[in-house]
Formats: sequence, C-alpha cells, structure tokens
Amino acid sequence: MPRALESMQQCFWGMYPSTARTPSFQPPTIITRTPADETLFPNDSNCRRFSQLSSAFAQRTADRWNGSKEMDYLNSLISKWMPVGAERVAVDSHPRLSGIMDTINSTLAHGPEVRLPPEFYDKKGREAIDKIAVEEWFSGYKESAEYRSVGIGGLVGDLVSRMTGSVERNGNDGLLEVGGKDDELGKGRNNEEGIQFAISGCHDTTLAAILSSFGAFDGEEWPPYTSHLALELFRKTEAPRTDIVRGRTSFDDGVRVKTANDQNQSFWRSLFDRAKNQNLQNVPGPEGMARKTMDELTAEQKSKLDGYYVRIRFNDRPMTIPGCKLAGNHLEGDESFCTLEAFKRIADKFTPKNWKQACVTNLDQPAFPAVVEKAGY
Repeated sequence: MPRALESMQQCFWGMYPSTARTPSFQPPTIITRTPADETLFPNDSNCRRFSQLSSAFAQRTADRWNGSKEMDYLNSLISKWMPVGAERVAVDSHPRLSGIMDTINSTLAHGPEVRLPPEFYDKKGREAIDKIAVEEWFSGYKESAEYRSVGIGGLVGDLVSRMTGSVERNGNDGLLEVGGKDDELGKGRNNEEGIQFAISGCHDTTLAAILSSFGAFDGEEWPPYTSHLALELFRKTEAPRTDIVRGRTSFDDGVRVKTANDQNQSFWRSLFDRAKNQNLQNVPGPEGMARKTMDELTAEQKSKLDGYYVRIRFNDRPMTIPGCKLAGNHLEGDESFCTLEAFKRIADKFTPKNWKQACVTNLDQPAFPAVVEKAGY
C-alpha cells in the first residue's frame, strides 16, 4: 500500500538523513509484491479462508458487545452523529466501530483543526472502543492456529527464514532478493554479503497480529500511531559463526551469462522477459533450513542454532513470549531473549507450507476450533 511505503521512506530518511550520507552511500533496495502475494498485512482480500475466519470472529464480537452496557454508553455519547437510518453505534454498524476508532485516532494525530466533537474523546468511551476493537480484530490469533497461519503465518515464516539464513549465511537472510551492481543478485551494491538490517512498511494490524500469534499481546491496547515492532537476532560471542556458503548467493555463477543484447533491450522487454532471460526456472534455490520445521532439521542443522537468541520489542518495550519462559528456552536471567530454536518451534506451528494453498483450504469447515489453541507455545 502506498501509505505503508511512504511511512517506510520517512523512517529511512530519519535514520539516514542526507546530511549523514557519504558520497558512496548507495540507494536502498526496495522490494514490493503484488496485492495477491502480499503478506505484510493480514490479507483478507486475497485469502478466502482468512476472510471467512476474520468475518466469523468479528461477528462473534458483534454478538457479544452490540447489546452491552458499554455499547449503550457509546451510543449515549456519539449516536447523534451517526448516519440517518443507522443511528446506533455497533461493532458492525456503518461506519463500523473500528472505523470510528480509526477516525478518532487520526484526528488526535493531526491536530485541533480536524477534531471531532468532544464526546468522541471521552476517556471511558475510548477505553470501551479500544477493548472491543482489539477483541474483534485480534482474538482469532490468540485462539486459533489456523487463524494465525493464514492471517500472519506467511510473514512470520519469511522472518524466521531470514533468521536461519543469517545463521547459515546461505543467502536466505534476504541476500538473494537484494539487487547489487548490474542487476546481479546475492550481493549488495557495495558487495555486502550479509543482511544486517531490513525494514518493512506494514500496518497496525500487522504488529498486533504478530504479537498476538506469539501470545505477547494480552492486555495491550490498539497499536498507536508511529508504532513499530523490532525482531532482533543475537549471537553469543562464543557461538561458532558459519562460513558463507558460496555458489548459492548470486546469479553470477555461470547460471546467467550476460550478452551484448541484454544491454540493448527496451525497458518493457527487459521487464517482462527478465525471468526468461535469467533462466530463473533452472536456478537452484538456496539449500538449508529455510521453511523446514525443527522436526525436519538434521542434528547438524539444529546445532547451528545454538547460541542464537531472538527478542521482540514493541515500541522499544521488550515483549515476552509465554513458551520462551520455560526452562532452557531463554537466555539465563532474561526471559525476553528467546532461544532461536524455541522461537522457531513456536513459529513453525503456524507457518503454512504454502500460504496460497492454505487460503483455499478448509472453506467448508467451521471457523472456530473445537478447543482454544493458545498462542505462544
């Protein structure tokens, strides 16, 4: 979405202002996906099963709260400004309660010129709106493994793959996606051979979905404006460092041979024929852990994860994952530092093998699990 890309741009400029860049500073690589392939937010428009699940959990919230005393209180405050013929505020009213919340938060972020009548900012009313909206949008991640899988599992799988790729140093840390000099993949523009930092422009629903799926969002309010989530990978200084795996991190290994004709192609020809010209279908993918579950890894692969830890920070506040509190699953003395093995085991449980396939599976099945499938373990 354009606004997410613009937010990322503003963040990047804040971290690397023009006054702090040297002449050799290269433009960053920006990777985008088509809407049908996007996993940076819960993509209900392009995932039928997730659309079913999210609608069911939203309806459950409406059934639970529309006739409540909290909703009656909200109506006493703001129903007079609802559209004619739809005066009652409800979870599923028009506009929806969550849409009213977005409007309130937006006006608070943009100053007095766009403020609504004071009743919209009533403290008790805002607390009720927040509580109900959080339940509507994020309770599914806390209760259903399938909800987690089709809602945010694709993105979490990408993130964990980058972590294990950083451990193995085989290009799966994102290096294979980075365009270097002359359009060659696998090296940065200054011949960097490892990804140290990546930033993604996403949404408030992305942040809360990730936290909820790891059981780390209990009691939290809706993510405020300018919220961010940092997923950090640490290595103990005494932990062994894997050598870079050569031959799998670039197309400059004999698979693709550039010719003079490459330089003469038109923009459109190069755009649409790139996959053909680079013979991508014959390029071997990087080997290693990637999307394999912990149970599928060899003993040698598992041993490579020793000494690595993951920490999640939400608006610079360390968050603790329930399953990481268990003995042996965290750094001694700090439960927020989850071992990479424990973190991956938890993520594996809701990482789909094929997200698109999962989106068209179970369409005739109930939306709610028979028993609550707790997140974070």
